[in-house]
Amino acid sequence: MDLYNQKKRWKVILSVIALLIISASLYYTNALVGEFAREERNQVRVWADAVQRKASLMHYTESFFAEVRKQERHRVELLANTYKRVLTDTASTDLTFYSEIISNNKSIPVIWADEDGRILSAANLHDGLDTIKRLEGKLLNEFSVYEPITIQLSPARKQFLYYRESLIFTDLKKVLDDLVSSFLTEVALNSASVPVIITDSTGLNVIQFGNLDEQRMKDPGFVDRQLKIMASENNPIEIDFLDHGKTFIYYKSSDLLQNMRYFPLLQILVIALFLLIAYLLFSYARRAEQNQVWAGMAKETAHQIGTPLSSLMAWIELMKLGGESSEQALTEMDKDIQRLEAITERFSKIGSPPVLEPVAVISVLEETLNYLRSRTSEKIKYKLKTHISSSETIPLNEVLFRWVIENLCKNSIDAMSGHGKITIEVKREGKALIIDVTDTGKGISKSEFNSVFNPGYTSKKRGWGLGLTLARRIITEYHKGKIFVKQSIPGDGTTFRISLRSNHNEKRPVI
Repeated sequence: MDLYNQKKRWKVILSVIALLIISASLYYTNALVGEFAREERNQVRVWADAVQRKASLMHYTESFFAEVRKQERHRVELLANTYKRVLTDTASTDLTFYSEIISNNKSIPVIWADEDGRILSAANLHDGLDTIKRLEGKLLNEFSVYEPITIQLSPARKQFLYYRESLIFTDLKKVLDDLVSSFLTEVALNSASVPVIITDSTGLNVIQFGNLDEQRMKDPGFVDRQLKIMASENNPIEIDFLDHGKTFIYYKSSDLLQNMRYFPLLQILVIALFLLIAYLLFSYARRAEQNQVWAGMAKETAHQIGTPLSSLMAWIELMKLGGESSEQALTEMDKDIQRLEAITERFSKIGSPPVLEPVAVISVLEETLNYLRSRTSEKIKYKLKTHISSSETIPLNEVLFRWVIENLCKNSIDAMSGHGKITIEVKREGKALIIDVTDTGKGISKSEFNSVFNPGYTSKKRGWGLGLTLARRIITEYHKGKIFVKQSIPGDGTTFRISLRSNHNEKRPVI
């Protein structure tokens, strides 16, 4: 019952530790996400402030341009009135002043044409327009911004003076248009990776967009949803251009920030799923191992008891038939009963602290090999090689130690298919007593050196795979020693090594 209480306590302790680790991890992750979100919001605010400042600069530039346009309009009207005065004044007024104004005009384009549109004279036209003979098409549209000046040469004959804004003003207007276009493009393709949608004054027609999927932006529904999300997060930046009208800049936090907000929740779900799967897998593995151990123990018990019971039954039958003397039968039956007692003692020691007493290990090995010789095929040869005194003792639990040697030998017999040689060599290396059990069996691969000690591992079709597991448990847990595969050559044999310490005064655990 104490074992289950300890197990329950450990489950509670481990669960608390796991919760602390998960909580610490989530807290740290959440802190990182929060810091990232703050940095992202600061970056968005810096970007928005920069857009506002640049928009103010654009507005100032446009206001300045509007003032230039007003002054330019006065210049054009002045030149137009000068031409009209010169061309229509038939009095003897001195026109020198007006002529100088006309001759000093180097920037305002002027075309003098008749009623049929034939160009009589022109000044300050773009390169390539000097050779045009008629005022029509695109050229006529460019010079139709202002009403032409009518020159009445006679009641039946008229000529017209066409003019437009100066070349300097036209170039300046192109520069301003490029600035507006560049400003909108820079806002859309911002370095802060902020999703942006720029609309006209209606807030519906998209002029530019940036950091949004191009294919999805073709869907009006997606655009409408994005505009609503952006408007809910931030008030749109409003810019009023003189020539382009009012424009709205909608923006929101980056998609990465949106995803990062859900990262802690996703992390919790992933950790919970992982723990659930791990728990189910370990529970399944534990149950499977327990089932193998229980099945193995049951079969091992039946196997251990089966041999002496079969022998007792045989002696009883022989006594009934009178084939053997009663004295000999009783002697052999007594041996089998002693064997049953030894088996009972072995299993009774499982689950209780073992008692280690000084035992002559060579004597134990000889008795064990003699017992095995009488109960195995004559094709199996046994040899004991000793490099220590036969009277030397070490602390052992003799009953359990015999069980280990028997299991190793039975494992070797199975590996040799009932034909071969088993050699047990005893020697000392420093303070450790070394026992090597070598067979001439089929051997095992190096990758299976550790697996052979696992519960349920066996190469036999009808084996239960518990002998080596019990052997390792007895040596490592009871005797504080070591047992391992020293070497194995497939087709040539295997050597198991047992290493025991001479001093075993520690308290022994329960297996």
